[in-house]
Amino acid sequence: MKKLLNASFIYMLVGVASGLFYREFTKMNDFPEGEFTQLGLAHTHLLTLGFIVLLIVLALEKVFTISRRPRLFAWFFWLYNAGVILTSATLIWHGSLTVLGQESSAMIAGIAGLGHILITAGMIVFFVALRRAVTARTPAPVETAVA
Repeated sequence: MKKLLNASFIYMLVGVASGLFYREFTKMNDFPEGEFTQLGLAHTHLLTLGFIVLLIVLALEKVFTISRRPRLFAWFFWLYNAGVILTSATLIWHGSLTVLGQESSAMIAGIAGLGHILITAGMIVFFVALRRAVTARTPAPVETAVA
């Protein structure tokens, strides 16, 4: 659980920092306000997929002990985080090129696609682990009222 908490906290810090970078980098390069760049998407990807999703996973872990199957949970954790990091890095890379007025390449889109594939694979593994944890959970004993 500590690993989930730490990863979520790191994503929160990096997500906020990427928002600051987005704002300052576009100002510094006189990028027209309101014009689209993928830098803003990196900010939201890091905060939503990293910070918020991992906090939700942490709550589910607390309730269902999903990590009871450590290999399955490790596969989820590393696939998912590799995907979020790869996707966010390519968004920052592509967004920075846009702000600087440079052309992007199909390679960047391909790497971003690979990041999304890893996120999807991680989520599938997570739901397999979650399903096993939910169905394996024994219900809490019902207390009878003492008259």
